[in-house]
Order: sequence, then C-alpha cells, then structure tokens
Amino acid sequence: MSTATAGGPAAPGRPGPPVPGTPRTSVVRTRPWLAWLFLLPALVLLGALVVYPIVYSVYRSLFDAAGTGFVGLDNYVELFTDDRILTAIKNNAIWVAVAPTVCTALGLIFAVLTERVRWSTAFKLIVFMPMAISMLAAGIIFRLVYEQDPDRGVANAIWVGVHDTFSEASAWPGARPRPDSGLESSGGGSYTTAAAADAADPADLPLVGVPPQDLTGAADAEPAESADDGGVSGTVWVDFSRGGGGEPGVIDPGEKALAGIEVEAVRDGEVVATATTGENGTYTLPAEADGARLRLPASNFTEAYNGVNWLGPSLITPAIIASYVWMWAGFAMVLIAAGLAGVPRELLEAARVDGANEWQVFRRVTVPLLAPVLAVVLVTLMINVLKIFDLVYIIAPGATQSDANVLALQLYLSSFGTGADQGVGSAIAVLLLLLVVPVMIFNIRRLRRERS
Repeated sequence: MSTATAGGPAAPGRPGPPVPGTPRTSVVRTRPWLAWLFLLPALVLLGALVVYPIVYSVYRSLFDAAGTGFVGLDNYVELFTDDRILTAIKNNAIWVAVAPTVCTALGLIFAVLTERVRWSTAFKLIVFMPMAISMLAAGIIFRLVYEQDPDRGVANAIWVGVHDTFSEASAWPGARPRPDSGLESSGGGSYTTAAAADAADPADLPLVGVPPQDLTGAADAEPAESADDGGVSGTVWVDFSRGGGGEPGVIDPGEKALAGIEVEAVRDGEVVATATTGENGTYTLPAEADGARLRLPASNFTEAYNGVNWLGPSLITPAIIASYVWMWAGFAMVLIAAGLAGVPRELLEAARVDGANEWQVFRRVTVPLLAPVLAVVLVTLMINVLKIFDLVYIIAPGATQSDANVLALQLYLSSFGTGADQGVGSAIAVLLLLLVVPVMIFNIRRLRRERS
C-alpha cells in the first residue's frame, strides 16, 4: 500500500482533496431520476387530493344535475341569478371584510397591551383557549348563548338585566279589562273609564287575562274604603274565580288583588293625579280626581322585555361573526405577539426620546414594523373565512339559515340537500377557488419580496 507524498498524488483507494474552483456535483444533478423518485409519493397525493378534484369540479360544473347533459355556463349564470346564492355571496363579502379585520385588530391590541401587565401569560392563555375548541363545539356553545329565552341564553340574560336596570318592567303584562267593565281602550295600550269618577262611589276596575301561576302569592282583593278628603278610591283586581261562579264586577271571596298598578286621573287630556295600588289592590286618589276619568296607562300591561333576537334575520350574520372572532382573536394575538417580541426596543425608546407619545410610537413605529406579521394574519384569516361552514350550519336556526347563508354552506346544500344539483354545487366550488386564488397569489408574492 502506498501513501501520499508531499505534493504528490493521493494514495490508491482514497479520494484526493477537491481542487479549488472545481464545481461540486450532487447526487440530484447526476441522477435526477432519484429526485423524482422521492417526489413521486407527494406528487401522487397532490394529484389525487388536489389536482384531480379541481379538474373534475370544473368539468362537472358544465353539466346538469344528472351529470349527463352538457349545459355549458348555465350553472355559472345561475350563481348570479339565484337569490339564495346571491345572499351567500353577499354574506361572504361581509365575512371577508369584517371578520379578519376585527380579529387582527383585537389581536394587535391584546398583544401590545399585554406586554405592559404582569399577568400577560395568563391573559394570552385565556384568549387563546377557544382555539382548542372545535368549530362544532363552538357552534353548539353559541347556539345556546344566543337563545331568545333569557333564562337559557347568556347574551339575553345580560341584555335583559341591563335593560331592566334602567327601565322598570310592567306590573302585570298581558292583563286587560273585563268586558262591560266600563274600561275602554284609549290607544297605545292604555285603558280609560267611559264615565267620570265620583268620590261618593268606589271606582273599582276589574281586569282579566292574568295567568293563574302569576297570581301565586298575591293577596285577596278587598273593597276600598271611602277617602276622607273627598278623593276617589277603588280596587283593581282579577275578576275571576277559580272553578267558575262569582258575580262579574263584584269582588268575590278568593279573587286576587293586582298590586303595583298605576292609576291616573285625567281631565281635559291632562293627568291631574296618580296613585298606585297596594297589596290588597286598593288605591286612593286625592280630591282633584273627583269628576275626572280614570286611566290605566300602557306601562301596566306591556309584555316583559325579552331581549334581542340574536338569531333573527337582521342579526344572525353579525352574531355568527362574533362567535368566529371569539375563537380566532387568540390566534391573531399569539402570532402578533411573536412578531412584537422581535421588534427592536431601541427603535421604540428612540422614538420616545424624540418626544413621541405612546399613540405615535404605536402608530408610526410599532405597526409599520409589524406590517409583515399583520399581513400574514390577515391573509390567513381571509382564506379561512372564505370556507367558513361549521358555525353557520350549527348556529343559524332553520328559519334564518337562508339569511346567514355562505358559499361553503350553499355548496353543501346545492350538492347534497333537497333537489341536489351537483352541477351548481361544482360551479360554487369553482367560484370559491377563484376567490381564494388572488389571496394566495398575494401571499406568495409577499413571501418572495421578503426573501429577496
């Protein structure tokens, strides 16, 4: 066996050192088939799961519901003439314009503000936690949150509580005068006596229409005593006896009093006196009420405030967008917070030294430096909302599902719902692809600019 000598050739069996300036060759360059061999499984999956469905969807969109008759572009014409699909397109535009913007803005605010508090990690954990919940579970949660009944729906429970804090509830909602009681409707839900009140006679005001369960705990009605100062007195009660019997217009034993009813004395269109019934249903008006007509204002009978119809036609889309923001604001916050951690603090301090206030530092330094991260978050969320399906399908009730419709949901309904037409469904799929492609191209160009 020979060894290499100084300046001589290398010993047999050992590669010599690379000669400076000689281009290095790789296995991929010398054996390109090897690279294609490694890429083949990925290309097969890409073709089967991405390319083939796209090509077939375009092909299928040119045929009728049965898939046998060629209709050309008729399915695409239907996309812009069918009211349901037009509603879905409009709602998708609202989603793309509102949801990503709100999520990104909230994420930016949370990321910047939590840097200044000691419990920032706990706050970020709580905000990000909804991301661990599936869309299905989140939809079920918010379907319950938006229930109309305040006893079941959290949103209306809070809303009704705030409303009732500043606005008193009616005393006996749904109550109405007994026929032939002398009370006539005076407009706006109020009732006024046909005859003027007389201090010599009790002005009893019989009502009906109060559910028996609402009278649980109510005291028995009692006849009113005559007022000493020449005023007007009377009783407001439920003129109904359980089991039948009793005389109309007369306070029979066991009939219940209506406490808290407001009684007004009206003369020439002006209220001259008011009184409120006590626990036994009696009230007493001062002498000014003598000769005036008595009125029960509408505030006594208006139905209790039942909150907002969150799942109604006008609010269903904003309500579902709010549930989406609840889930994805944490995602935006985490990404923006990661980008904020890489912002040079020297630039922020230099801006403060130059006299900039915190708002100017945020607007002119922090936001421009975070622009690439904000673009990533915004584009990601835009692509995500274009294919939103789960939340709309679960939260929107059947009566208003058409008002909350989006393209992904309409694709499912057109393809597999009643009167399925997979030609139209395929056309919707192609439209969704065309809407996503510009966003993807923008994202790819942005990534290339950042690398260059």
